Amino acid sequence: MSGGLVIRLRPHEKFLVNGVVLENCEKRTKLRIKSHDANLLRLRDALHPSEATTPVKRLYYVAQLIVTGDLEPDKGAPELVSGLNDLYDVLPDKESRNIVDQTQKHINNKAFYQVMRSLRSLFPCEEKLLLLARAKELQQLGESEA
Repeated sequence: MSGGLVIRLRPHEKFLVNGVVLENCEKRTKLRIKSHDANLLRLRDALHPSEATTPVKRLYYVAQLIVTGDLEPDKGAPELVSGLNDLYDVLPDKESRNIVDQTQKHINNKAFYQVMRSLRSLFPCEEKLLLLARAKELQQLGESEA
């Protein structure tokens, strides 16, 4: 990340930098974060703990805790790697597996904001898989009652 992390902010968007909540003014803006050790999170990207109810969302939340500085990378990274290995085995398509591979690279580079972005892109795939699994459960339940 030679140029630093670039974030785009909407008018009045709130974001967290090293534990301090800041708010953008009236206009859109773009910031380049040059410090590699800054903990930065746009609040619209934050996941509430009660929302971390699926495997991908739990991994996202772990990455979020690392980004906000609430969890040391050395403690959270092994959990992320383990969870990604489990995910890789159940993801049916090559595109999702490529995202997992890219996420692994971000972990190795200690780019945890990028880990969050990659994991977020898996949310729709995970939702479909969970719906399919639930439909299959209901079908099996219906067959067993017949």
